Amino acid sequence: MKKGLVNELGGPTKVVELLGWKGVPGSVQRVSNWNKRGIPPSVLLEFPHVFSVAHDEDQKSRPRTRAA
Repeated sequence: MKKGLVNELGGPTKVVELLGWKGVPGSVQRVSNWNKRGIPPSVLLEFPHVFSVAHDEDQKSRPRTRAA
């Protein structure tokens, strides 16, 4: 998953809201760190509805290659 996805989704505070973590101490900082470290695979699997839309948009922007 590419870095910067958190910002594409509206920033750390917005992602915390989308994940239902609002009010959880340290959650905004945790999500902010994902811009640098990447989003943990366990989070991607637990919340596919949050990250699949951005992933789908990313796939549309990539050039398609033909299989040999």
